[in-house]
Amino acid sequence: MQLSFRTLWVGLVFSSAAVSSAQTERWSLAKALGTVEGANVNVLLSREAAAQALAASNQQRVGLLPNVALSAQQRRTESVSVANNGVLTQTPATNRFDGKLTGSLALLNPQQIAAYRASKVGIAVAEADYLATVQSVMSSVAQTFFTHLRNLRRIDVLDANTARAKALVDLARNQLNAGVATQIDVTRAESLLAQAEQARLQQDTVVYQSALLLQRLLDLDPARSLALADFQVRRVNAGSFAEGFEQTTFTKRAEWLRAQKALEQAKLDVKTAKFERLPILGLGGEYGFAAAEVFDSTTKQAWFAGATVSMPIFDGLKSSADQRSALSRQRSQAARLKNLELQISAELRLATQDASSRFAQITVAEKSLRLAEQELDLAQKRFQQGVADNREIIEAQNRLAVASDGLVEAVYQYNLSRVELARSKGDVRGILAERIE
Repeated sequence: MQLSFRTLWVGLVFSSAAVSSAQTERWSLAKALGTVEGANVNVLLSREAAAQALAASNQQRVGLLPNVALSAQQRRTESVSVANNGVLTQTPATNRFDGKLTGSLALLNPQQIAAYRASKVGIAVAEADYLATVQSVMSSVAQTFFTHLRNLRRIDVLDANTARAKALVDLARNQLNAGVATQIDVTRAESLLAQAEQARLQQDTVVYQSALLLQRLLDLDPARSLALADFQVRRVNAGSFAEGFEQTTFTKRAEWLRAQKALEQAKLDVKTAKFERLPILGLGGEYGFAAAEVFDSTTKQAWFAGATVSMPIFDGLKSSADQRSALSRQRSQAARLKNLELQISAELRLATQDASSRFAQITVAEKSLRLAEQELDLAQKRFQQGVADNREIIEAQNRLAVASDGLVEAVYQYNLSRVELARSKGDVRGILAERIE
């Protein structure tokens, strides 16, 4: 009846009596990560932000393209004029129809050109934001997936604790009937059983909570039952984590790409501010027909064409203020980029160290479990032989329960460390390649 080490590593299969198998959704980690981009609300909002950045760039481009419009106007006017002697003269009502094709083009607008280039970089910034959001949400999904698996494995541990407690109650009663034990041994065993059953009931709520959290991240209906396919992360030598560490580049991290593009955009904003003092050259014109009525056979052509040049002489020191503001934003973004590079380097080093440490802790947890199993076996033999009461068994069972849960927790923490290591390298999906087939 003891919980063996092999039990903790078997595949996970569970079901609910209240929900039919047809209503149960079975999810693997690969399926969960693949659903993120099409279901998670934060990812969808980030995608819309990227679409809005593209639309904003197209709007910024409007000032650089020709602007052509067609207009038609039918007017009927009657006017009154005042002569020098104060006599009012009323002119008869007249009709006039104008059909015009007007157009304008900015031949040279340095400020508009720089602003458009900055908006194009803004698209890259929004796309990098989207990728960073995807990685962040995938990390949360993977962590929650492993958390739910951990909670389910704890149910196995608690069921084994309950089974051992029931066996101890039966053994204590048999020993009492045989005159080898006393009533207090039975009471102690029943108390242990009550504690095990209470812990088992509490774990049901913990499992339900972690399932709801995972369903929320994946935008799933919480009314449906959720089943997870087991995922065991390959355990490898800790030294292999350091391989290629020096070759790791920042270009794999969406956050760094975003900060790099934001710095480039800040530099273009500085140019845009400087170009406010440059002249603007444009062309404009219109061509059309004028007549008394629409579709009148007697029409006259009307057109004009011209060029304009404008240059600010004094703008209230606006351009100088804009330049100082843009330069300040550029310096701030450069500082953020440098700090982010240090942060990414620290995250990668810490994730490597943590994964190595968690790897070693599993071995220790396995050893503790084996020793606890041996201790319980010896305590049971002493009680059966009548040389000791069942306090040794109860203490041994408690230590075995702690050791069993410790192994589950050690495996869980190791899985989380591998998710964090994959994230720090720039691709959470990399954890999928670490599965034990």
